[in-house]
Amino acid sequence: MRKTTILSAFVALLFSLCASAQETYRFAERDTCALYLDIFRPDSSAQTTFKGVAKPAILFVFGGGFISGSRSDEDIRGWFHRLNANGYTVVAIDYRLGMKGYKMGKGLRGAVKALDRFVLSQQIGVEDVFSAVSYLAAHPELNVPANNIVISGSSAGAIISLACAHAIANGQTEGLPAGFTFKGVMSFAGGIISKNGAPKFKNAPCPLLLFHGTADKIVAYKHYGLGGRGLWGSSYIASRLEDQDGCNYSIWRVKDRAHEVASYMAEMWYVEKAFLEKNVMQGIPCQVDAMVDDPSLPTWKSWGKTKTADLYQ
Repeated sequence: MRKTTILSAFVALLFSLCASAQETYRFAERDTCALYLDIFRPDSSAQTTFKGVAKPAILFVFGGGFISGSRSDEDIRGWFHRLNANGYTVVAIDYRLGMKGYKMGKGLRGAVKALDRFVLSQQIGVEDVFSAVSYLAAHPELNVPANNIVISGSSAGAIISLACAHAIANGQTEGLPAGFTFKGVMSFAGGIISKNGAPKFKNAPCPLLLFHGTADKIVAYKHYGLGGRGLWGSSYIASRLEDQDGCNYSIWRVKDRAHEVASYMAEMWYVEKAFLEKNVMQGIPCQVDAMVDDPSLPTWKSWGKTKTADLYQ
């Protein structure tokens, strides 16, 4: 009986320690669902400043083609732990899945309707991110300063993250605290969706870190679309910023890799760390355009053949 009691106490203690490492809050109530965020705090022994500057919180937006995914996805937790071990708070958020249940029609008409639905999905994702930021700003007791956030996303989450930076650079800040801007963006296989032609930045955006596979057929490396509707990928965004004064950005083009780059958080940690410390915290502006040719990087053969339309059949 005593062994059972000790074991039960140990399990309860272990659960309490795990629970204390993650806090969950409801940040918005929509017609269709409630939206939550999880906060993962830095390790107690971690250094939370760099050269006297507080490290930013990393707000993560999950991927899944706007049809699936979750802020609780286990396959991303290892990256969260690494960030925590390096002194960064992580905030993982929900957003509404605008393509969930959507079936793409055939032919030109089906493609046009799908692109319009993608625009809507991106838009509501941006709205939900802005709501999460406003919630953090309204609750200083959570100790996640809203004026010190880097947004990061994978695939659809990267699209939303870049769309947030694009909206702010163009003065579209409804739902945000006055004067808010992200400290930076880390995008893993992202782009910007538009139905009004190629995206332009009225003002220089916050520092951007772009990762993309040159063979990506799901989130286009360069561009795909019809007329003014389409998705403009990392390569286009970098070319746009290159021609604009005052832009602080890096693009890491991964040769011959497809959409698996959306999950390269661990593989590209050394780049992320340098970006956060130099571009974001030290505020040193630079432009990096690198081609990564590394056969040891993971590759998923199925992704090389998968196209965007394949996800919505």
